[in-house]
Amino acid sequence: MNGNERAYRHGSICALSLRTRQDRTGIAGHAGEHYTEIRGANPMNKMLKRAAVVPALLALSIAVAQADTLTLYTSQPEADATKTVEAFRKANPDTDVQIFRSGTSELLTKLAAEFAAGAPQPDVLLIADAVTMEGLKKDKRLLAYPEAKVDGFAADSYDADKTYFGSKLITTGIAYNTGASQKPEHWADLAKADYKGQVVMPSPLYSGAAAYLLSGFALNKNLGWDYFKNLKANELASVKGNGAVLKSVASGEKPYGILVDFMALNAKAKGSPVEFVFPSEGVPAVTEPVAIMATAK
Repeated sequence: MNGNERAYRHGSICALSLRTRQDRTGIAGHAGEHYTEIRGANPMNKMLKRAAVVPALLALSIAVAQADTLTLYTSQPEADATKTVEAFRKANPDTDVQIFRSGTSELLTKLAAEFAAGAPQPDVLLIADAVTMEGLKKDKRLLAYPEAKVDGFAADSYDADKTYFGSKLITTGIAYNTGASQKPEHWADLAKADYKGQVVMPSPLYSGAAAYLLSGFALNKNLGWDYFKNLKANELASVKGNGAVLKSVASGEKPYGILVDFMALNAKAKGSPVEFVFPSEGVPAVTEPVAIMATAK
């Protein structure tokens, strides 16, 4: 089967993965007004974006040609991953979907082992950041999807060669419990004595968004590794993923957390005692791109 046929068969889940955050009413627009994107060789460039997100209903849906099994590797939260798969199955009832879900860093470790064994399993990959996708593209691990309908969308929201496509905008900022004694406004606040032993973040060894934040801040002249050294000295706690950070902040166990925006904003909308801050210095942003693997069957 040639590449065009494989793209034709697997394009549907690329499109349906973009639908999983429709319940985040207003979040994309709100973030678009406040975030600073971190990217490229100078990862703290302040490129203010206003609504520069790929809309949730990007029209990429292509019918699957025949009944088969499709394997999806994703770092989406479990609820989002479930919605993605349910939507795909509804549109393609004759196609069985196998899914592996984990944090981006852990997922890529598994995928690297499969590459080394010469047996990569996923047909479609949906992970946190475009930087990782660029590496996979360079290694010729991704299949181009030239038929993708991207008219009207910002050119920087998808790969120019159409090997991967941003599905949404996710920024990382500061969440805090409404009962907390301090109201942080800056990243540096978390390293102050008033916050000692009260801050939590997701492990970069599990979370792709956290790994992206770590690398971006480390290269920034105003933050650098010293920022993380200061956080460590201030007894920063590290947990497995963003979900664990939210739980800790909402319960008050650790009243301050480094957290992705949608989790905090959705929790607040549901009545959880959580507030979210876009620090004035700017925040890192990932686009959670989706791609078809070159080895897709």
